[in-house]
Amino acid sequence: MSEVVSQPEPRAKPIGVWVSAPAATRLVFFISGFLIAAWAPLIPFIKNRFHLSDAQLGLLLLCIGVGSIGAMPLTGGLTARFGCRRAIVAVGTIACIMLPLAAAITRLELLIPALFVFGAVLGMLDVAMNIHAVMVERALDRAMMSGFHGLWSIGGIAGAGTLSALVSIGSTPLVASIVVAVISMILLAVSARAFYPRGSERGGPAFALPHGGVVVLGCCCFVLFLAEGSVLEWSAVFLNKERGMQIAHAGIGFIGFSVAMTAGRLTGDRIVRALGSRRIVLLGGLVAAAGFGLVVAVPSAAASIGGFVLIGVGASNMVPVMFSAAGRQESMPAHLALPAMTTLGYLGGLAGPPLIGLIAQWLGLPVALGLIGAMMGVIAVASVRMRL
Repeated sequence: MSEVVSQPEPRAKPIGVWVSAPAATRLVFFISGFLIAAWAPLIPFIKNRFHLSDAQLGLLLLCIGVGSIGAMPLTGGLTARFGCRRAIVAVGTIACIMLPLAAAITRLELLIPALFVFGAVLGMLDVAMNIHAVMVERALDRAMMSGFHGLWSIGGIAGAGTLSALVSIGSTPLVASIVVAVISMILLAVSARAFYPRGSERGGPAFALPHGGVVVLGCCCFVLFLAEGSVLEWSAVFLNKERGMQIAHAGIGFIGFSVAMTAGRLTGDRIVRALGSRRIVLLGGLVAAAGFGLVVAVPSAAASIGGFVLIGVGASNMVPVMFSAAGRQESMPAHLALPAMTTLGYLGGLAGPPLIGLIAQWLGLPVALGLIGAMMGVIAVASVRMRL
């Protein structure tokens, strides 16, 4: 079976490298979150520039998701052939270029393929950095994935905040996006030489359908990304429509969820080392399921906000544990398992919010969110039989 690393990487920092491999991995997770979140404040400007309806905007934004999902399965072969360092630097550089390019384009027929490319390189960066993160964990023989994902969350907060702040003080969207891109390029340049030059061993297919334990891990990620997407897209709607909160304040549910998830991931590595991966998934799934139950069962805005916080606490370290497990499982080579699992997860994030909307239309939003809570409970129960 092919391994992620053909031989152990040196622990010492090579001469001429400014940062260590773990620090470089944290930086690339930060860059990924920074770029993705910086795109969000640009969306209203894009909508107004092209006079798009809500439905047309939704279809346009779908280009990013489709681009990501289409490119993710190819990333394992890319890292196998060219190594993690070249793959991360290449797709990261293109992502930095595409953000201001998307902000500058004034013709819709050019923006559509640009967003496909932007989504594709973001998806490939996501997979490549997780492959590298698994390599770092193996080289140092310690749980580090939660901390890496925590830096992605911090990058998201910083990216949205930076671009919004620049626009609020008078910068044009193009200038603001260039500043974000330049910051990202500097961080990428600082970390580039510390990335491991190798990926997985060459040979075998460029991509493969998930099988064995990867299917189980992928299905779990599908549910976890679905849960995160449902809180992102529907928490404010729920608090406004079902709990009577003013729409201006309804975003506090997602804020509580995000803060809890970020804090959980930043402290998660120590917790994973203390409790073990299986207990993290068991307890995390139960806490998240309890959070969904609190949201839908107690007719109080404060209780619902507390429920969203519980969901963030419970779910925070489940996805990192799944990625680490995908790197250790033996059903598939890790450079094929990680792209397959990530693609399934992104499918959950992409399909989840519309699916919740359909169920809410038929049965009501509380029922739709309650079903996700039930699925989180199923993951918790199933974890006792998983190889984590």
